[in-house]
Amino acid sequence: MGAADSLTDAKSAEATVGERSASTPNALNALAAYLKDDMEACNREIVARMQSPVPLIPQLGAHLVAAGGKRLRPLLTLAAAHLCGYAAGPDRQRHVGLAACVEFIHTATLLHDDVVDESTLRRGLASANAVFGNKASVLVGDFLFARAFQLMTADGSLRVMEILSSASATIAEGEVLQMATQNDLSTPIEKYLEVIHGKTAALFAAACRVGAVVAARPDAEERALEDFGTNLGMAFQLVDDALDYAADQQVLGKTVGDDMREGKITLPVLAAYQAADEEGRAFWQRVIEEGEQTDADLPHALDLIAKTDSINITLARAKRYAEDAVAALSVFPDTPVRKLLIDTAFYTVNRVH
Repeated sequence: MGAADSLTDAKSAEATVGERSASTPNALNALAAYLKDDMEACNREIVARMQSPVPLIPQLGAHLVAAGGKRLRPLLTLAAAHLCGYAAGPDRQRHVGLAACVEFIHTATLLHDDVVDESTLRRGLASANAVFGNKASVLVGDFLFARAFQLMTADGSLRVMEILSSASATIAEGEVLQMATQNDLSTPIEKYLEVIHGKTAALFAAACRVGAVVAARPDAEERALEDFGTNLGMAFQLVDDALDYAADQQVLGKTVGDDMREGKITLPVLAAYQAADEEGRAFWQRVIEEGEQTDADLPHALDLIAKTDSINITLARAKRYAEDAVAALSVFPDTPVRKLLIDTAFYTVNRVH
């Protein structure tokens, strides 16, 4: 996966990426602006494909659209196609349909995840399951998966279907593996990284790789974009896991401390547990493994994480992945979209500040 296995080795990339991050305050907005026409076409496709004669489906779909979101994954598909020289036109809109497909896969997994995690907030608003109930969220998630596969079929490429269907299976495996490691502080860091590769990085990788496929680029460029997406996805999830213990709730878009309440094993917790004294380890065992928590436990957890520098350890590892993502783009010529993708990698790991 490109990053060193030790907690301390990951710190070496912090300064380099941190310096670049300061110069890319909102690279994601810049990427979206560059791809404005394609993204608007993608959003139209998403809205159109959410229509159904069953009223609850478009109602829940409208709730999801209203919640907004970065649309990072479809942006990556569109950007990858541009990077590979795909000449879009009235009859060449494959990248738009596949970007919508990627977003449907992502949104379907979010609907299912919020039910499994019993989440009440998503992107700062009430989650779909909190508004419409668990049954509706699961079934509409199934509907969105079906729409995604319709879009794959409409594209007509077996290669595209292989990439995106494989990613869908890997996402499910990642979620099941996360459930299997839940509440287990003996989980090795390598197993945690396997979880986030499955649940997050696999779709980032697929979203990027299909951009090269529609442009009919050679395998080397497909693999380069897959590597870029994988490493970007790993960095993105590591930062998300850090944010759960470091962000303002309004910024985070979900309840701070949800991961702890759910007993999720993430790098900030593993780092804090491994560095803790006997008393600290007993605390983590009680709140994570035994699930016995009080209102005073989250502030104490945040204090222990701060004392063990666990957020910076997590961010340093994320920054190593960002460096690897940028390195993967070296096979492509220096173009505006390549620069925007590089800036996006650095911006991704700077969201915590």
